[in-house]
Amino acid sequence: MKFALSIIALILVALVVPFLIPGLAKQDGLNPETDLPWQIEVDGQGGSRVFGLQPGVSTLAQVKQKLGNEVEVAIIAEPNETGALEAYYGQVSLGFVLARVIVTVDAPEAAIVAMRERALKAQHMESTTRKITLHPDDLAVINDLPIKAVSVIPTVNLDEATVTQRFGQPGERLVVSEKRVHLLYPEKGLDVVVDADGKELLQYVAPRDFAMLRAPLVAAGESRAPAQ
Repeated sequence: MKFALSIIALILVALVVPFLIPGLAKQDGLNPETDLPWQIEVDGQGGSRVFGLQPGVSTLAQVKQKLGNEVEVAIIAEPNETGALEAYYGQVSLGFVLARVIVTVDAPEAAIVAMRERALKAQHMESTTRKITLHPDDLAVINDLPIKAVSVIPTVNLDEATVTQRFGQPGERLVVSEKRVHLLYPEKGLDVVVDADGKELLQYVAPRDFAMLRAPLVAAGESRAPAQ
């Protein structure tokens, strides 16, 4: 499953709580002054830190320490695909920003296949996407696995002007349609999806792994291009 495209397909119906509300309760483990979505630290060596987490370095256990234990972990898969191991938070206060958070765990494909064979059940989500519940034995051991991406879904719509005000001008702007555009920040390891008809999505990876986000978008754009 193409990472950048598949995660967008998993966005659920939006909540109605505003994106920026001063005074929201602090999330355990998060600092309301330093753990905001636009506060991204880069180390100059291809790594980054956001919400106190380092994509490609931090483990699922460290995610739980930071964001809490109220998380649902499952394999999310399209038909005929192995799927991805994801940890889903229905509501997280990132400083004073309320959002849904999806953390993608960096599990080898062989490990995911084995987990699927031991899984307790599978259920359909949107369309043909399946959510596969892990066996308790697997839930106990995946905490030591690193994460490779953090995806944030704000609870209200953002426009492009707001995004650029917070994050600066993007390094690249990829238009998907009249209503959807990707604002790419390779130096920050960030892809912001602005969607006039749906929910905005912020995807964070280590800058050195930015091709994981960009390459599928470019390939999809080429497949949509008319034949010459």
